[in-house]
Parts: sequence; C-alpha cells; structure tokens
Amino acid sequence: MSAAGRQFGSSELLPGAHRPLDEVGRPVRLHIPSLGLHARVEPAGLDDRGGVAAPPYSRAGAVGWYEGGPKPGEQGVALVVGHVDTDTRRAVFYALSTVERGTEVRVTGKDGLVTEFTVESAEVVEGEGFEAERVYGQREKGRAELRLLTCGGTYDRESRSYTSNVVVSAFLTGTRATA
Repeated sequence: MSAAGRQFGSSELLPGAHRPLDEVGRPVRLHIPSLGLHARVEPAGLDDRGGVAAPPYSRAGAVGWYEGGPKPGEQGVALVVGHVDTDTRRAVFYALSTVERGTEVRVTGKDGLVTEFTVESAEVVEGEGFEAERVYGQREKGRAELRLLTCGGTYDRESRSYTSNVVVSAFLTGTRATA
C-alpha cells in the first residue's frame, strides 16, 4: 500500500452540502446508526506527538473532539479521534473501517442541535509518510467537515502501535433539533 493510502466505499451519489453554521454548542454525543455506535464526546488537546489525544483507555467507549478547532457544523474541519481497541477489548471505533461512502454520522451539541454529516470517503493512511495536511486539511473550501480518526493497519507488538490510521471524511448535510 502506498503512502497515499487505500480508499474504500461505493460510488453512491451524495447529497449536497449544507451551509456551515455560525455557532454550535460543544459536541457531547456521536452517533453512527449503521454501526450502532453511540459515544460520549470529550474535549481533547494534542498528545505528545502533536496528534489529537484520544480519551484514555479507561474511557475507550468515548471519543475526543479537538477543542482547538471548529465544532462539528462550523466551517472548517472538526477532528474526532477514538481508539480501535485496548489491550483487552474492542473500543469505540473498532468498526470504523467498515463505513462506506454515504454513511450518516450525527453529532449532538450541548445546545441540543444535531448536525448531520454524510461520509464522502474512508481510507487507510500509512503512518510512514503521513501527510497531515491531506488528513486534517479541508477537502472543499467553505464547508463544514468532520474527520473521524482511529488506528488501523497492522499492529506492531514491539512498538505497541499500529502501522496506519483509518481516516473517515464527512461533510455537513443537515441539522435538526433533538427529539
């Protein structure tokens, strides 16, 4: 596999982008219906390598949102990270690599607004030659985008890390109030 990564998914047509919101509440829940995934969202900073810090393994069912960037629904790229597994069990993003183009992702804010995103791509990006701008950067100017990240590839027991990352890119396609 090249440093450019491997894309997967279908050629399904996607809905149009919703205009970015001026301001949304801090994200508190992430829901991916097709995966049965419901996760608490915690504010996160950067780890010691400069990446977005995932919640500790003790909260492996939660995801971390990079609070130094936009909130999901605001213009730019909102970054959300989660673990694929721990030493003893599967974690929140274990099935993330199975999402396909067109998958719906919902983020609920503290203000009760649900921002709805549609996945446009999912890929495995090798750690060697990792291009931060390609992974974290905006795909289309002027949009509200969401990037979901977790470990992927092969697990290296010696370094206790994975060789790649799963990167899911989605964009805002709708909003609604919580029911």
